[in-house]
Amino acid sequence: MSDDTMTRTDEDWKRLLTPEAYKVLRKHGTERAGSSPLNYEKRKGVFACAGCGQKVFSAETKFESGTGWPSFFAPIEGTVATTTDRSWFMTRTEVHCARCEGHLGHVFPDGPAPTGQRYCMNGVAMTFEPEE
Repeated sequence: MSDDTMTRTDEDWKRLLTPEAYKVLRKHGTERAGSSPLNYEKRKGVFACAGCGQKVFSAETKFESGTGWPSFFAPIEGTVATTTDRSWFMTRTEVHCARCEGHLGHVFPDGPAPTGQRYCMNGVAMTFEPEE
C-alpha cells in the first residue's frame, strides 16, 4: 500500500471496501459476534488491516477468548494505535490501524499472559495471510 492511504476520501473508501468492512473500519461499527471466519482461523500466519494491508497481528498471539471475535494478546509492534472511546455510555480503549486509522476493535485488560491484554478485533476489519 502506498503512503497516500490517509488522503483517501470517504468515497474512495466506499469503493475500496465491502459495505461491512466500510461500516467497521471507517464508521467504527461492530460486526455481529461469531460472524467472522477469522474467529476460527487456527493456521500460522498474520492478520492484516483490510483497509491498507498493514500486518497488525501475528497468529502466534491469537487466543480463544470465548467472546465471538478474533482475540489477540499483543499486536505487531508499531502497527496499531489507541484512542479513548466513550460511545455506548461507557469508556473503552479503541484500537485502530496506525497507518490508515481504520477501526479494528477494542482492547481490554482481561487477556492472558504474557501481556494481560485482550485485543478484541472485528474480523471484517482484517484479512488473513497464511504462512507459506
